[in-house]
Amino acid sequence: MTECAQALASHYLTAYPKEAARSIEQLPQTVVADLLSSLEPVQIVPILNALPAMLATPVLMAMPAAIRRAVIEKADRNRAVPLLGQMSSEQQEALFAELPAGLSAELRTMLNYPDGTAGRLMDTVVFSLTGEATVGRALELLRQRDPDRVHFIKLLDSESRLSSLVDVRQLAFNAPETRLSEISRPVVDVVSPLDPREDVVRKFEEHDMEELPVIDVDGRILGLIRHSALVVALKTQSTLDIQTMVGVSKDERALSPSWFALRKRMPWMQINLLTAFLAASVVGLFENTIATFTALAVLLPVVAGQSGNAGAQALAVTMRGLALREITIGQWFRVLRKELNVGFWNGIAIAITCGIGVFFWSGSIGLVLVIALSMIIAMVAAGIAGALVPIILSRLGQDPAVASSIILTTVTDVAGFFSFLGIATVLSGML
Repeated sequence: MTECAQALASHYLTAYPKEAARSIEQLPQTVVADLLSSLEPVQIVPILNALPAMLATPVLMAMPAAIRRAVIEKADRNRAVPLLGQMSSEQQEALFAELPAGLSAELRTMLNYPDGTAGRLMDTVVFSLTGEATVGRALELLRQRDPDRVHFIKLLDSESRLSSLVDVRQLAFNAPETRLSEISRPVVDVVSPLDPREDVVRKFEEHDMEELPVIDVDGRILGLIRHSALVVALKTQSTLDIQTMVGVSKDERALSPSWFALRKRMPWMQINLLTAFLAASVVGLFENTIATFTALAVLLPVVAGQSGNAGAQALAVTMRGLALREITIGQWFRVLRKELNVGFWNGIAIAITCGIGVFFWSGSIGLVLVIALSMIIAMVAAGIAGALVPIILSRLGQDPAVASSIILTTVTDVAGFFSFLGIATVLSGML
């Protein structure tokens, strides 16, 4: 009978993770941890995703280290961030030590937001529950918290997205069995973690709020910014601005000394020069072909220009996705597949248009075939480069905003020149 009950419980937890989460969130965390530890890591992830991060994090930390590591590895990176945010710095470091180096580095990066953004101002420890939770349950959990850090309970919907708020003062005036959703109020405003500090200040001034929720692109709460923390940050920033004016900064600013800017920029300018020579050397390999068929010199910039534009589009979308945390480094293959597909069909469409124009200009079927084939290859290569270059640079700890364009230009030029002139050499008998 016991084995049968365990089998039924395992099936219920696996088949209905959201309903299971609502059922077990009332249980002690150690009991939940023991219950989930009997499942496979891939089965645990959906249940933890359905639990509020405030409840899921202690359950995760109560699991054996091997299971905890496997769960984090299986979890979506964006879902892992709210769980990590609920941990103390000591817990985070202990967990990072358990994980593979690459995954630890990626999660650290996702937890560290740029200076001057909402993510740097937020407190990641958030008191959040589902609307189905009762006043009695909320009071029970509140007694375990620092009263100075909880003013509003954040209510989550079935997808763990922020839906409404409950003022903790309302708990004293309602029966223990009252559901939190019955005494909730709408969320006035939110910010994303990459929003600039100026937007945070403006929203606080507009709504006269005590705290401002910070959510990710899917609407899940990452943390909150308290008015008091914002005031402290603004005072600190005013000091940093004075330092910047006299050049005391690790990064270049508009008023940084010229020598500082030169040291930051010159290495990349030298690299750009080398890559330009690399692209020129590709053209030099086909010097005889160009001398024989001068029409190739006229069309060469067309291929390079189109592939450069295609690469820039893929680069911009990928860098924006990384900056807004819409994608993670671990999703590189999905990004690559999408941009490869876009590059291929863009190349087909551009090749048809370009081929028609070249035919009316030259009357050469061979030249049309050369420009069409090389355009498809160059556009695909540009899409691949635009997707992978910023991801690889981010993985290596480099700033993709500084280096991506230089590397992308090299790849698109080399791919465009080599494909166009290489195909022209192979099909020279048709020109």
